[in-house]
Amino acid sequence: MKQSYPIDKITQPVSKFINQEHTGGIVLFISVIVAIIWVNSPFQHSYHQLWELKLSLGFDKYVLNHPLHLWINDGLMALFFFVIGLELKREFMAGELSSVKKASLPMFAALGGMLVPAFIFFLFNTGKPSAHGWGIPMATDIAFALALLSMAGKHIPSSVKVFLSALAVADDLGAVLVIALFYSSHIALVPLTIGVWLLVMLLIGNKMGIRSTAFYLIIGFAVWIAFLLSGVHATIAGVLVAFTIPARTRISEISYTQSVKQYLTDFENEQPNNSTLITPEQHHIIDKIKKLSLDAETPLQKIEHILHPWVAFIIMPLFALANAGIVVGHDFFSSLANPVSMGVAVGLLAGKFTGVLLFTWLMVKFGAQLPAGSSWKQMTGVALLAGVGFTMSLFISALAFDHAEMIDQAKYGILLASLLAGISGVVVLKNPTQTLPKGEGL
Repeated sequence: MKQSYPIDKITQPVSKFINQEHTGGIVLFISVIVAIIWVNSPFQHSYHQLWELKLSLGFDKYVLNHPLHLWINDGLMALFFFVIGLELKREFMAGELSSVKKASLPMFAALGGMLVPAFIFFLFNTGKPSAHGWGIPMATDIAFALALLSMAGKHIPSSVKVFLSALAVADDLGAVLVIALFYSSHIALVPLTIGVWLLVMLLIGNKMGIRSTAFYLIIGFAVWIAFLLSGVHATIAGVLVAFTIPARTRISEISYTQSVKQYLTDFENEQPNNSTLITPEQHHIIDKIKKLSLDAETPLQKIEHILHPWVAFIIMPLFALANAGIVVGHDFFSSLANPVSMGVAVGLLAGKFTGVLLFTWLMVKFGAQLPAGSSWKQMTGVALLAGVGFTMSLFISALAFDHAEMIDQAKYGILLASLLAGISGVVVLKNPTQTLPKGEGL
């Protein structure tokens, strides 16, 4: 029993994470369907009217007054990126990206899945105003991808699911860097400087051992405001603040276990008072266990655990509802006959598949190993699922283009490619296949 404990300790959080992504992907899919039905119904006007409602936040002369659509894309999505930042830091510290050996395969697969789609989009749009949208087909939607992977059946090894998760997380890191470097507007130095100093304050707080969630969230909110006013996209603030969150416990697991055992013994040895109430000493022992438990958990994992359901089941579906509304008429396919739609669709569908699979194959040729128990057929299915770029692709399209027509054209390409990539990926993965020896195939 003792020997299986470390394995359970590793697999249970991963299983919980994957299950959350699965159910979150279903809610996200429902939101997309609702948005498309709504915008193609007689109530189309109410759809657009809702997201243009103005909301104000501020005091005295300092007021942020923006449409609801912008609050979702720049505000709530900053929380989405904050959780991505927490996941990235966790993966770099103790996950699939924590060592060169572990990270090399998913990182290089993600790199191929970013470079090839961007190049394909650029080929379709070179010399045109739309060429700035090359970042749109670079990202994988982790919620959709994992939800579709779970639909393929229980025969898929957990190592393949972990590989897809790591690939998508590395993909998110690339998308964050692209947004920071290429999709931020004119920079205002004063608010940016304030934001940087606030980040330094958070880092100092981390080094000083401050573990209060309120400390990091309140100052983190101020960082978001500063970045929003600076011109650097506010979602970047979410990632940067996440990396300042403490990720170490105050006490070791051994000390925690020994102390809790002693407290439990003391609790049991207390003379009962023959009532429904516990004794004052027992109450005191419970307080000690609570404090000890706080010292035994990391603020990073605590905050991620609290926020993840909100992001998966509210923020991402709300973002999809606000951004996935596209008119699907009888001329839908003719609407795809433009460089933006074609660049996005081919980039996500063919580019992601080619880039992920090619770079994975190259890494295996150079000595890397496929995920344990996996086959090249399963890697092919994963490469296809990587073409589901819904949430992040929609987000980047809104940053890349000011012209509403180009944004709609990008949405057409995203919708078509994500649909085809999802269906083809599930079909390839659906039937069990005999596992090939590691590194063989292709």
